[in-house]
Amino acid sequence: MRTGLYPGTFDPITLGHLDIIKRATRLVDRLVIGVAINRDKGPLFTLEDRVAMIEAECEKLSNGVEIKVHPFENLLIDCARDVDATIIVRGLRAVADFEYEFQMVGMNRQLDSSIETVFLMADANHQAIASKLVKEIARLGGDVSSFVTPAVHTALKAKFGD
Repeated sequence: MRTGLYPGTFDPITLGHLDIIKRATRLVDRLVIGVAINRDKGPLFTLEDRVAMIEAECEKLSNGVEIKVHPFENLLIDCARDVDATIIVRGLRAVADFEYEFQMVGMNRQLDSSIETVFLMADANHQAIASKLVKEIARLGGDVSSFVTPAVHTALKAKFGD
């Protein structure tokens, strides 16, 4: 069984994330969505909220593949080992993403060369979507409905008011 790990903070989960998840299900038998507990980033949504949103959105995407949501606070490579992942899935939007991810792959290969990293390019319709920007637009009263699902849009409106 080939297990993939797609890590991120998912604060909140966007249509771009969901596109990568859907496409990743074609590559693995089991996909673990690793939800990073990163207190330094000061997430808008609690860990519990992020996990619940991801679980709800992923119910529709299984494509016959088991999808599991797994919070983690340790090193990414240790999380991959914890869930028996042989593949780390990462989404790329732009060249800036690649530079950061390239460094991460090098470090992860040093820590465990048996775990491969696979990059999926963001769909052209989702390349501009970033959780950070979605939160900023929502905070300032802008319409983020084209970047997130209706349920996530509702959650953002609840955080920032209508």
